[in-house]
Amino acid sequence: MYRLHIDIPLNMSEEEAADMSHSLIAMFNTTLQINYRLGHDEDRQRSNYLIKDEKGHVSNKKCITLGLTSDDSVI
Repeated sequence: MYRLHIDIPLNMSEEEAADMSHSLIAMFNTTLQINYRLGHDEDRQRSNYLIKDEKGHVSNKKCITLGLTSDDSVI
């Protein structure tokens, strides 16, 4: 299976980058499943800045969105 990996630099604050990430994923939400995360160039781990706990620590898990079901069609 081929996968499309997209690296889009977001030169904005963390909150603005998170909002933009959710907006971009919503535009692509026509497939069955999308795994995604918001990373940072200076963070050498694969942290996901879209998932934070109450202390501000970020997760290393990807977000998953489910798009169309196999019975739906894309117009």
